[in-house]
Order: sequence, then structure tokens, then C-alpha cells
Amino acid sequence: MVERYAREEMKKLWNMQAKYNAWLEVEKAVVKAWNKLGFIPDEDCQKIIQNAKFNIDRIDEIEKITKHDLIAFTTSVAESLGEESRFVHYGITSSDCIDTAVALQMRDSLKIIIEDIEKLLCVLKDKSYQYKDTLMVGRSHGIHGEPITFGLVIAIWYDEIKRHLESLLHTLPIIATGAISGAMGNMAHTPIELEELVCEELNLNSAKISNQVIQRDSYARLMSDFALLASSCEKIAVAIRHFQRTEVYEAEEFFSKGQKGSSAMPHKRNPILSENITGLCRMIRSYAIPAMENVALWHERDISHSSVERFILPDSFITTDFMLNRLRDLIQNLVVYPENMLKNLNLTGGLVFSQRILLELPKQGVSREDSYKIVQRNAMKVWQDLQQGKSSLNEKGESLYLQYLLQDEELVKLIGVDAIKNCFDYSYYTKNVDKIFARVFA
Repeated sequence: MVERYAREEMKKLWNMQAKYNAWLEVEKAVVKAWNKLGFIPDEDCQKIIQNAKFNIDRIDEIEKITKHDLIAFTTSVAESLGEESRFVHYGITSSDCIDTAVALQMRDSLKIIIEDIEKLLCVLKDKSYQYKDTLMVGRSHGIHGEPITFGLVIAIWYDEIKRHLESLLHTLPIIATGAISGAMGNMAHTPIELEELVCEELNLNSAKISNQVIQRDSYARLMSDFALLASSCEKIAVAIRHFQRTEVYEAEEFFSKGQKGSSAMPHKRNPILSENITGLCRMIRSYAIPAMENVALWHERDISHSSVERFILPDSFITTDFMLNRLRDLIQNLVVYPENMLKNLNLTGGLVFSQRILLELPKQGVSREDSYKIVQRNAMKVWQDLQQGKSSLNEKGESLYLQYLLQDEELVKLIGVDAIKNCFDYSYYTKNVDKIFARVFA
């Protein structure tokens, strides 16, 4: 289903045509390298480079007999050539071709993912600044804590996604690695210079050492990076789903004209995109475990990793690409309700200011334990009133909590009326937002 909606740019990197194109690119690079080393004559090299091609239907036909996809491929290529075909795949083994070709596919695909993340970061940064000073309540355990801004929430998302970008940028040269080391990796039939020339031609790094395969810890690192990225993207999606809950309703997904939310309930506006992203992220994370299990192969190589990678490599790149673009569009078009954020901020009758009162008392010599008792006993009264349906504000616009604090003779005697009222100032909680943003977006 994801592949149906995935971007063509990514899909084309993982179809059968792209797979065999990459194989042929590696085989030609090997021919060129042998030519530079003086083994393959110039004329034969030129014929192979100009004329070598494959036919997918023919490969499928041959593979039914050989039960070996690489041999079927090289046989098809040989049929497009003359006597010079004897130099195709000379001295190398299947994994030399396949692993190096997959490195090309992963490299080009990861560059798209990196571009996706950079675009997502641009949207997150813009939204952060747009709502930098938009007050809302911070929640701990789902319970109202203290005032924050929606810009700070998004800035945290930005900072987290940026870390994943940095990880993937470090992973890129690791997975962009080729190996032309022969059947057991001992380079008995392929000199080191051959591998270096091939990788230089393909713009890949050369593996410092390999056996019959490029070691799969690099693949596992990539899948782990994707899994961590997906976890953070799901975190964003889950937050948006929470904001769209009817009882919260601080933000919601854009609902286009003519869109339907429910077949039975015409009023519904559901967070379907963020729910979809949550599901996609679960799938992306699931690829990390089989990638890690692929690290442990028997001796110099077995093929237990092969069937796994035929699934997880195309699926992880295509799904991650689709998910990132969906998340970017979701955030770009997110509908935010600052008025509802402020209404929710006032919902608990000023309890969000409790720590400010708590921190004033020790300044007057009151122990932290006694300070906590004074502040909490008034807070519990507010909770009782709210449970009974009492309004969180009086006719003067004063919160329940402020009213109780001003009635507490011990508290008033300790810090005074003005100090109590001054604690109910939202600007106190936003005074360092600019400095935080300077650190995040420097």
C-alpha cells in the first residue's frame, strides 16, 4: 500500500530495472579497472562498455534453470556480447557485484532521505518561530504542569530530528562502501588496486577488509538509524493526535473541503494522517531487528541475510521516504488554535503557578517541607472546587488558586499580597524562550 503512494524517485531506485542496472554498472566498472591494470585489451573493454546489456525476461527464464540470479544475469549480459564476454565478472564473486551494487542503491536512496529530513527541518523551524510566543500548558503524566509555548514544543521536535540527520550523515559514507575481494575476501584473484579503481569509478569507499560479503553491521546501523528516526517521528504524530482530541483541541490536521471523517458520523474530523504515520513508524522500526540478526553469518558468508534484505532494504527506504513527506505536509498544514491553548492553560484555576509560590517561600527562610505544605493545601482546595464544577475564574478574572492563596493568612504574612499576585505572570515562563531558540537554531 505504501509503495502505491510512494514517490516515483525512490521507487525507481528499488525496482528490478534499477537492481540490474546497478549490477551492470558494477560489472562495467570491474572491466574498466582490469583494463587500467593491463589485463583486458582496450578493444574488448570498449566493446563491453558500449554493448553490454541485459534483458529482464531473459534473466527470469535463465534463473528458472540455474536457480542463481547473478549467473542468470551474467548469462543474459554475455548473450549481448561476443568473445569479449569472457572478461565479464572475471575474478570476482557474486557478492562482489551484488553488495557493491546495493551500496550504490543505498547511497542514492539515503541521499533522498537526507533531503527529506532537511525539508522537514525547514518546516519545523518555520513553525517553531511562528508559535514561539504562543502560550500553552505543559503536561507531565498527561496532567497540567506549567506554562510553555507551542514554539518550544516544536523546537524540541526540530532538535531531535536534527540529531537523526547528523547520524544519517555519518552513516552515509559507511554504507556507501564497495568490495571487490573475491570468493573468500583474500583478494587472491583480484588485487587491491582493482577494488580501489572500481570504487573510485563508482564514487564509493573501499572496504578496508571483507570476507565474501560487506559486513552487515553497516546495514544494521542504517536500519537502526531509521528506527530511531521513526520513533521520533511517531512521537510527533502521537502529540498531534493528542492535540486533536476533542477534550484538548489545541491543534488539528488540515481538513480539506469534501473530506469525510466517518462513514457513520458525518461530524468526525479524525487525525488519520498522524495515525497513519504512527503505523508506518512501527513498520520502519521492525526492520532493525532482522538487520541486526543478519550481522551473524556463518564463517565467511551464508545467504540467510539475502532473503531478509530483499524485503527490508526497499521497504525501509520507500516507507521512510513516504512517511517523512507525509509528516512534513502534516506539519506544514497543521491548524493551530492559540485561543484553545490559552483556555486549557486556565482550566485548572491557576494551579500551573504553584511552583512560583513554592520558590518564593524559601527566600523568606521557610523550609522546603513547610513551603510545600502551604502551597499544596491551597492547591487541593482548587482541585475539590473543580471536581464540583466550580468556575476556574471569578467575575474579576482571578483564578481559584489566586483567591485561595490571598485568603491564606500565613502565606500573606510571609511574602505579601503583591508578591503572590506577581507570581501569576505568564511572561515569567517565556523570558528565556529567545535564548533557547538561539541555542537550538544557531
